[in-house]
Amino acid sequence: MRRRLIVMLKEPRPGRVKTRLGRDIGMTAAAWWFRHQTSALLRRLDDPRWYLALAVAPDSEGLQSRVWPAHLPRLPQGPGTLGDRMARLLRNQPPGPVCIIGGDIPGITPAHVWRAFRALGDHEAVFGPAPDGGYWLVGLKRSNRVPPGLLRGVAWSTDQALAQSVDSLGGMRVARVDTLQDIDTLADLPRGKSART
Repeated sequence: MRRRLIVMLKEPRPGRVKTRLGRDIGMTAAAWWFRHQTSALLRRLDDPRWYLALAVAPDSEGLQSRVWPAHLPRLPQGPGTLGDRMARLLRNQPPGPVCIIGGDIPGITPAHVWRAFRALGDHEAVFGPAPDGGYWLVGLKRSNRVPPGLLRGVAWSTDQALAQSVDSLGGMRVARVDTLQDIDTLADLPRGKSART
C-alpha cells in the first residue's frame, strides 16, 4: 500500500510544451523553461515517503528520452483527453494512495505533497487548487472502487475544471490542500524570474 506520486510530463520540445507561455516569450524559451523547471521539481520531490514515477508523452519518445532522470520509472500517458489519461493512471496503479501533478508548478515542495497524502487519511480524494479554477494536484485514496465517470466531461483550461472534476467523483469525500500557481503565461512567472532563471 505504498504512496505513489506521478508527475505528468511532455517531452520539452519547442511548440509542444507551454505554448501559451511560448506566445509570450518564444517557443524555444518556453521549452527551455519547462525542461529546467521540471528537472528542479523532480530533484525536490524525489522523497522516500512516496514512490515517484513519470507519466510521459508522447509515449514512445518519452519512454526512451534522455531528458528525464534515468532512475525514475516511466509510464506512457496513452491516448485521450487530459481527463482520460489521468483517470487511467489513477485506476491502473498498484493498491494504495496515488497523487498526480504536472511539471509546471514551480512552488511545489515535498511539504505540499505530504499534506495531500495526509489529507487522504480521512478523505477519499484530494485536490490542490490553482487560482484560475484548475488544479495542480489530484489524488485518490483508492480504498474503494474508482468512479466510472472519473474526470469525464471536464472543460480543461477553464475556470470550471476543478468544480467539474469534483462533480465527476460521484459524492466522494474531497479534501482541498494548498493553492499553488501553475505557469501558463509570462504574467504567471514569479516576479523577478524570467524564462531563463
